[in-house]
This record gives sequence, C-alpha cells and structure tokens, in this order.
Amino acid sequence: MLLGNGFAGPPHGPAERTRLNGETVLKQRLMDKLNARLERVLPEKRLFLKSDDSTRFVRLRPATQAGILTGGALVLGWTAVVTAFFLIGAISSNSSREQAANAQAAYEARLGALASERDARARDAEEALARFYTALDEVSKMQEELLASEQRTRELETGIEVIQRTLRRTISERDEARDAVVAALDKLEDAPEATARAERLHADAAVTAAALASALDDTAKERDSARALAAGADGEIDRMEAMAAAMTARNDRIFRRLEEAVEVSLEPLDKVFSRSGISTDAILEQVRRGYSGQGGPLEPIIISTRGDPSGIPDEDTARANRLLDRLEEVELYRIAAESLPLAHPVPGPHRRTSGFGPRWGRMHSGLDFAGPRGSVIEATAEGTVTHAGWLSGYGKLVKIRHPLGFETRYAHLNSIDVTVGQRVSRGQRIGGMGTTGRSTGVHLHYEIRRNGKALNPVTFLNAGADVF
Repeated sequence: MLLGNGFAGPPHGPAERTRLNGETVLKQRLMDKLNARLERVLPEKRLFLKSDDSTRFVRLRPATQAGILTGGALVLGWTAVVTAFFLIGAISSNSSREQAANAQAAYEARLGALASERDARARDAEEALARFYTALDEVSKMQEELLASEQRTRELETGIEVIQRTLRRTISERDEARDAVVAALDKLEDAPEATARAERLHADAAVTAAALASALDDTAKERDSARALAAGADGEIDRMEAMAAAMTARNDRIFRRLEEAVEVSLEPLDKVFSRSGISTDAILEQVRRGYSGQGGPLEPIIISTRGDPSGIPDEDTARANRLLDRLEEVELYRIAAESLPLAHPVPGPHRRTSGFGPRWGRMHSGLDFAGPRGSVIEATAEGTVTHAGWLSGYGKLVKIRHPLGFETRYAHLNSIDVTVGQRVSRGQRIGGMGTTGRSTGVHLHYEIRRNGKALNPVTFLNAGADVF
C-alpha cells in the first residue's frame, strides 16, 4: 500500500511478515557465522563507559572490529599515498630547477668555450694567412731574381756568341795576316820598313787575341755563376712550394675545426626556432635591422690579389669570408633566442591544468598553471611592461612587450611587483599567483602573442628546454 507522499507503508499480510522474518533470520545467521570465524583473530571486546551513577558498556563484535580496522587502514593508506605524491612533486620540482640551472650554466660555459675557440682559430687563421702571404712575397722576389738571372744569362750567352764570332774572325784575319807577312817577308827580304810594319801587325793581333781570350774566360765564369744561382733559386722555389702546401693543409684543418664549432653552436639554436614554429629568415632579418648597432657585422677579410689578373680572391679568402658570415649568423641567432619568451613563468612547484586551444566551446589562448597562492611568477624574456593592473576577466594582469613583435601576458595575479614602463629581464619576479578575475581557483593564465596573434606557449617552453 502506498501512502499519500509516495512511500510504501508497513506490511500487513502474514505472508509478507513471514518473508521479512525469514530474511532477518538469514542475515542474523550470516553475521553469526562471520563473527564466529573472526572470533579466532578478533575476539569480542567490551568498552565500558562509567559515569557517576551507572556503568554502561558497548559490545564490539568481531565484524565491527574488522570494519573499524579496515576503515583505519584505508585512511592511513590514503594519507600515505597523498603524502608520497606531495613529496615526489616537491622533489621533482626542486630537481627540475637544479637541472635547468645546471643546463643553463653548461650551455653558457659551452658558448664561452666555443667563443674562445672561435677567437683562437680566427687568430690562428689570420696569422697563417699573414705567414702564407709573406712566403708568397718571398717567392715573388725569388722569381724576380730568377728572371733577372735568366735574362743576364741570356745576355751573357749572346755576348759570348758575339765574342766567339769576333774571335774566330780575328783569328782568321790573324792567320791571313801571318800568311801575308810570310809572303811579304819572302818577297821583301831586303825591305826593312815592310818587315817592321808586319811585325807590328803581328804584335797587335797577339794583343787582341789575348784580350778576347780573357773576356771569353770571364764570360764563361759569369755563365757558370748564373747557372748555379738559377739552380739555387729552383731549390728555394721547391722549398717555398712545399711550405705553401703545408700551410694550406694547416689552414684547411683550422677552417674545418672552425666550421665544425660553428655548426655545433648553430644546432641547438636551429632546434629552438624549428620548435617554436617561427620563420628563421624573418626573425634574422628583423634582428639585422634592429640590432645592427650592437657589435656590428664582421668585416670580410681583404686579401691582395696581386698576380691574379681576374682580381678574384683565392679559395682560402672566400672560405674565411663564408666562415665570418656563419659567425655573424650565430650571433644573430643568439640575439634572437635571447629575445624570445623561452623561459618558464612558474619556477616553483606547479601543475598544468589547461592547455592551448578550444575549451568549453571557446578559444583558450594560453596555458594555465595551478600552484600555491603567492607562488613566484617570473618574466620569460627581457622586455618592457606595458600594462600592470586590473583588466576585465584577466583580473590583475601584467603585459610585457618583447623585441621582434612578441608580447607575454600573466593573468589572475594575487600581487603585481612591476610598473608600466619598467624594463624587466628574463627570470625577474613580476608578481605572485592568485585567483583574481574570472577564475575557478588559484592559477596563472599565461599567453604569448606576436603581432596580436595568440601562439601556443608549449612550443616555446619545449624549445627553451633545449637552451636553458
């Protein structure tokens, strides 16, 4: 029978009462059996409650004791699990901060070592190039001396040929004069004047022959000296060429090590830009336009092209200029990486509670990080504070404008530690975590925008893990 309020009334029929009594008896029997089994381990106990005028007791049956022990064990286990999770979170957070600090220190040390090695290799390359071109100057001088020696040798050989022709002609004339003198002596044995004239002619011929023989000897000696000088010049040229080849091999080793060092420096920076999903060419072009006064581009090496009519620098010069261009590119990458918001805004213990993308039918333009109230919030890159105050659903909000068109937003803050127009650096505290504005709990809402468009902060955080 149903009562007026919709609940069933008490049973009235004998059959219904018999059924309920049977169920009650069955339940009682089951409880008795269970108590009998547990009696061996948990004997029945009585808890006496004594007052001024009476004494009462409460019976604790074995099943009741088992229930109490089971509940206590569950509560104790739950407490232990929660404590373990909390300790693990705290330890992992501290370990992550130490690992990040160690990674940043190792990266900075690596950059310093690479910069020192780069400078040392650049100095070695400049010294090697200076020695190489000094050797080239020496070779040029030796070549000029060799050419002059060869020219003098040709002149001496020409002079020797002329003297030899003159000598042969003179000897021929002398012989003819002797024959004429002999004939004249035979014909003019009685002519003393003719005899004296013939003797004078003979004496002149003898003097001329002696002078020609002396000049011929001197010419031969000069020729031999020129040939010895030419042989020495050839040996010096061979030595200079071997020295130039060794210097070229050394320069190649230096250039190769420098190029490998540059590629090692570029690899993590390339990974940063590829993970952040930003056009590398566009970023580097903006850096060139906005940071041309900080250090300036490296000037190319100017090498003399003397001896090359085309005026085109040699391969070492072109290779050095290409290496300097790559070094300038490394510097531009470094400036661009320092300008990107790659650091984590919450350095302390936290939990990511919401990601970037559609949420509840609307676009969620950032990441949410939950943590204790007042947790430190840090700037993720250097920049200028453009807003520090209340803004609609953001609550207490800090906006920071960074180079290259980037902007970061830190919302729902409990406190703000910066002012509008203030310059902040990466890792500087800007406020504390809170729940102001449209918020369901203590957390940080973090956004990254470029030229007004919201970007996924996860790509920047993952990219920053490769650098910091």
